[in-house]
This record gives sequence, C-alpha cells and structure tokens, in this order.
Amino acid sequence: MADISLADIKKLRDMTSAGMMDCKKALTEAEGKSTLAKRGDNETTQGAVLSRVEGGKAILVCLGCETDFVAATPDFKALAASIADAAIAEFPADLAALKAVKTATGYTLDEDITNQAGKTGEKHVLAYYACLEAPFVTEYVHFNGKLGAIVAFNKEVPASIARGIAMQVASMNPVAVDEASVPAEVLESEKTVAIQKTKDEQVQKAIDAALKKAGINPAHVDSEDHIESNTAKGWLTPEQAAQAREIIATVGAEKAANLPAQMIENIAKGRIAKFLKENTLLEQEYQLSDNKETVKAALAAADPEAKVLAFRRFSLAD
Repeated sequence: MADISLADIKKLRDMTSAGMMDCKKALTEAEGKSTLAKRGDNETTQGAVLSRVEGGKAILVCLGCETDFVAATPDFKALAASIADAAIAEFPADLAALKAVKTATGYTLDEDITNQAGKTGEKHVLAYYACLEAPFVTEYVHFNGKLGAIVAFNKEVPASIARGIAMQVASMNPVAVDEASVPAEVLESEKTVAIQKTKDEQVQKAIDAALKKAGINPAHVDSEDHIESNTAKGWLTPEQAAQAREIIATVGAEKAANLPAQMIENIAKGRIAKFLKENTLLEQEYQLSDNKETVKAALAAADPEAKVLAFRRFSLAD
C-alpha cells in the first residue's frame, strides 16, 4: 500500500474538520479495506499458527496470508505475535471479541490486520482463535509454524506426557476426547456412511459372484467406461458386455432389495467402533509409545487420576 500523503490528509481534514490523526487513520483503513476487497477471493493457505499458555489459560491463533514469502517477513511475524500476546492477556471468549481488542497502535487487532494487508498488498485474515481454561493446560506448535494444538487437563501432569498428548492432537487430528464427547452429528454421519458402505459392498459381492459364474472378469466391467473400452480392445465380446450390464442391473437390484438388516447393522457397528478407535484421542494409539498402547493407557501410567478435559487444534493445511 502506498504511504498516505500529507496532502490527502489535509484534503480530508478540510472536508470533514476532523483531526489530522483521525484523517490519517481513516485513509489508512480505507486503503487497506480496498486492498482486501480486491483480493477477497484469494486463498490464505500460508501464515502462522501460535500458542500461548499463562497459568491455567491457553490460546491458539492463526494469522493467515497468501504466500510464504509474506509469512516469513518480520512485520508479519511481529503482527502474529502481537495477536497471540493480546489473546492470552485479554483472553476473549471468541474470534469476534479478539478482533475487537485494542492494541498499543490505537487500532483494534482487526484494524491492525487490515493495515498490514494494505502495506503488503496481500490478503491477511485472522483465520482461527480458540481458548481453554483448566487446572492445567499445555500447548504444542509444530516447527513449521503451520500446525498447533492446546490441551486442557483436570490436574497438573508430567510435562513429557502433557506435551506428548498435545503433539498427538496436532498430528493425529482426533474428532473428540472420547466416544462420549463425539458430536452427535458426526456420529450420525459416520453411521449413515457405514451403513451405506456396507450395503454397497454386499451388493457388489453378489454382482461379482454372478459375473464370475458367467465367465466375466468383474474388473473388466466395473464401470461403463471400462465396459466400452474393454469391448473396443477385444477383452469383452459385445455379447459379454450386454450380459454384464444385465447382471449388474438385475442382480444388483435384487440383492439391494433383500439385504439382511441385522447383518448390515452388525457390520456397520464394527465400522463405527473402528472409526471411534482411530478418531477419538484417548483410544488412538499413542504415537510416542513403543508398545502400541493407547493415549488413555499412557496417561494413566503417568498419573491414574489425570484426565483430558478438552483440546483445540488448527492446521493451515486442513
């Protein structure tokens, strides 16, 4: 963004009778917002993820930008650090409240971000903010500065296991602490997917069996494009292609209409159980363990009374 000229400031002052500093501030904000508006659809896949811990409070923030070049500049890093410092000091409840925090510049954080965007000519966005308060909290930010996590515990736990669990959250991206805390909509969505996938598999097994019985390789007819291309190559005769289409349609419909409900339910339950084991923090295999124990077991070994209360995670790559 070009520097605001004294002539521009004086012109606005003559028009409005406002103070010189107020005019400069208004012009700076206007130019910054113009820059953002022009780049409004651009993706902010670069930036900085930062965390802060103070007593029983922890925050996680991300200032995003468009390029790694800007993310590596001293001004961008300083702005990101000032946001993190303000977040832990003020401990606002949400992202909107954080944006409204006043800084030493006389602007709000949101205005500081707009002004910095104007200077670089590149879109900046306060992409994420989360806070946790508990008897004990810890944090972890990956060395590349693009991935981080904060975790809350019911009591102080050894630093090694606390950091290890924060690293686990960052790297393995669990959906919840445990099964009981999985959002109902996530569980319902996974159940729907599991049931449909199970039905599709059972139908496909019946189709494949019928195709093999007819002497047709299922891999040659697993899509209409394959049927056409394999017929053109001579791997299927036109008669086999027609027969395959008939089998896929009739056997598929018949099997779909006669699927055993209890079997589908049981298989789907197994899929859900697998999902929960792989995607809930306490049931995941602890990545820093040598004996494939779960996070729950590793934490219990460090302190039987310790519990994970909550976590927050953010990644610029997601």
